[in-house]
Amino acid sequence: MCTKLKETETASFLVHSRLAEYFSLFFLIREVYYGWCLRYFHSSGVSFVFLFVFLHLGRAMFYASYFYNPNTWFSGIIIYFFLMGIAFMGYVLPLGQMSLWGVTVITNLLSPFPSLVEWLCGGYCIHNPTLKRFFVFHFLLPFLLCAFLLFHIFSLHFLSSNNPLRNSTNNKIAFFPFIISKDLYGKILVLYLYFLQIHFGFSSLSHPDNALEACALLTPLHIVPEWYFLCQYAMLKAVPNKNAGFIILFTSIFILFYFMRSLSMSFYFVVKTSSRFNGFYLCFWFLSFFSFIWIGGQFPVDNFLSYARILTLYYYLLIFWLSLLFNNFFQLILILIVSCLVIFIVILLKDLIVVDF
Repeated sequence: MCTKLKETETASFLVHSRLAEYFSLFFLIREVYYGWCLRYFHSSGVSFVFLFVFLHLGRAMFYASYFYNPNTWFSGIIIYFFLMGIAFMGYVLPLGQMSLWGVTVITNLLSPFPSLVEWLCGGYCIHNPTLKRFFVFHFLLPFLLCAFLLFHIFSLHFLSSNNPLRNSTNNKIAFFPFIISKDLYGKILVLYLYFLQIHFGFSSLSHPDNALEACALLTPLHIVPEWYFLCQYAMLKAVPNKNAGFIILFTSIFILFYFMRSLSMSFYFVVKTSSRFNGFYLCFWFLSFFSFIWIGGQFPVDNFLSYARILTLYYYLLIFWLSLLFNNFFQLILILIVSCLVIFIVILLKDLIVVDF
């Protein structure tokens, strides 16, 4: 809600034109009283939102919340998808050098669909109609996100939240005042880091090229999105075909719905697996996630492309393994060990991998 209010204040000073958008933003930063604070509250707040969304998602996966509250898991993934769309359109609006070429790359992924790029952008390139449409969606979609957020909270409290002792236990702690005081302490710590980033970090989370005025005649040496898009961007770079990359880009998010397939599993399997093996194979999944973030920020050279292709395959296989029923637990461990050995051997033989398909 605070981010939405800051967005409303910031939007009142912006002119949504390709020629004036960049300069109106710097007018807000330099001339408007505390305009810099509004600008960096909004831009740095996005990074903090995604940081805690990733932590929240990892906690839900570790405690197998998708089994107990499938509606909560479903609405949470929808919220994550909306957040990515809102953040991407907001990233385009300042129209820096990296913003222009980033939106050019993403919109060109829609070129296999006839006339879809022209319909979305209002022309054959990024111009005034594109910025106005993106701003409208960037402003209105958060209200739709709030509706899913209310459904997310309702479905959570309808059954009660999950915990390390499983949802079936009656040995629970009252929400007030114990959890409230704990959350208040965490909120104060987050706000401390938030203000520290705003007043001393400024644009350290953004690429320096995005501070330059957009130029359609000068392509950046390396087009890099914000850090919270690097995981999907690494998968996109790893696939040499544009249409296949578009499919990988979207399925990497929608495949999280596959966790809801675990509703057919027995309660005994979920309890035993969640308590003994979740920490084991979730470490591999998060390790691949952080590796994607690192690879996404590197230049698209042969070694990094090979690593990204291996990790992309491993990402999808691990998602299926996390949600499939294994009748034999030793089979699960054996498959994980064999897969790690295969990846290790392929990395050692990376010089023999054909990078250009």
